[in-house]
Amino acid sequence: MKIIENLNHIRNQISVAEKRFKRRESSVCLLAVSKTRSADEIMAAVNGGQHHFGENYCQEAVEKINAIDHPDLIWHFIGPIQSNKTSQIACHFDWVHTIDRLKIARRLNEMRPKDLAPLNICVQINISGEDSKAGITLDNTDDFIAELEQFKRLKVRGLMSLPAPASNFDEQRIPFSILKRKLEELSLSRPELDTLSIGTTQDMTAAIAEGATIVRIGTALFGSRNATKQTN
Repeated sequence: MKIIENLNHIRNQISVAEKRFKRRESSVCLLAVSKTRSADEIMAAVNGGQHHFGENYCQEAVEKINAIDHPDLIWHFIGPIQSNKTSQIACHFDWVHTIDRLKIARRLNEMRPKDLAPLNICVQINISGEDSKAGITLDNTDDFIAELEQFKRLKVRGLMSLPAPASNFDEQRIPFSILKRKLEELSLSRPELDTLSIGTTQDMTAAIAEGATIVRIGTALFGSRNATKQTN
């Protein structure tokens, strides 16, 4: 099946990049971006040994999570968060990568079921300063994480960002390098901060070169995205 072929190819690319940039073997987690993909497509990847899946649209994701109902899968929410979706996200996901507002963090904390482990979260950084993208500024990161530490049902794990597209490998590395240095600085006093969610199909190798621990891959795994209706 093509999805399994693609999955094996991406894993090989990750392994090659880990060796090339002297990263520890298997230090980079492949997050399969499964938004707009069917449960059958997800299960094809599961049959190839994939366990981490990233979703952008809450309603669509919850339907798939309930339909698949696989205990070994780890679900990551990687889209913008509406206040009225926080309950579903808090109940159904293991990770949230897009935290940039205290209001949303507070609601997730309040709604996280007590019988589940604390929700792993990443702080979204708008590293390129683009008006069209969410995220806090790098300068506000320390204060924002200090505020998040009051929420005991959340576990701050690291940083996430989606930099502006760059035309070549060296340019791609620049914002990732800045994020890597920031995470290293933060982890001196907070060793639990161990996650750098950076890199997509277009810039995965540059992200791995600069310390990515999670790369978010959709198109290279599942092919061109289905033109289906997207719902939050």
